[in-house]
Amino acid sequence: MKRLSHVDRHGRARMVDISDKGETKREAVARGVITMQRETLRMIQQGSLPKGDVLAAARLAGVMAAKRVPDLIPLCHPLLLTSAEIEFTPVERAGRLDIESRVRITGRTGAEMEALTAVAVAALTVYDMCKAVDKAMVIGSIRLVEKKGGKSGTYRRPGENGAGP
Repeated sequence: MKRLSHVDRHGRARMVDISDKGETKREAVARGVITMQRETLRMIQQGSLPKGDVLAAARLAGVMAAKRVPDLIPLCHPLLLTSAEIEFTPVERAGRLDIESRVRITGRTGAEMEALTAVAVAALTVYDMCKAVDKAMVIGSIRLVEKKGGKSGTYRRPGENGAGP
């Protein structure tokens, strides 16, 4: 069984030493969903919610969150992101908004936490901006779907293709 990289031989938390790793191009893609009443989703698409453009605010929040991961999650390395994108796909029949983030860097460690955090904060922003009309929204299924680069190469979550829940 593999040993956890953020734990030393005495079981204490530690930041992983990446000083001997080479810089490579890396990319991480994460997805998640927020389900809501169909009318709430329509209001988001029409821009008729009192707080303004929900998707614009959520996109900015997701990008900002990706840039602040070391401030939020202990032991994460500060990364110089070269790109952070957030996309939203409304699924009207299901009352669902699919969220996807794609983060790119050139560095010594991957951007998985940045991509995951971007999705989570984008979803939370949607919730915050819509809670006045729909408190029953549910955020979920946040997961890494792909990562490229580094020593471990490419990872793709089985069963994931294109945009989806």
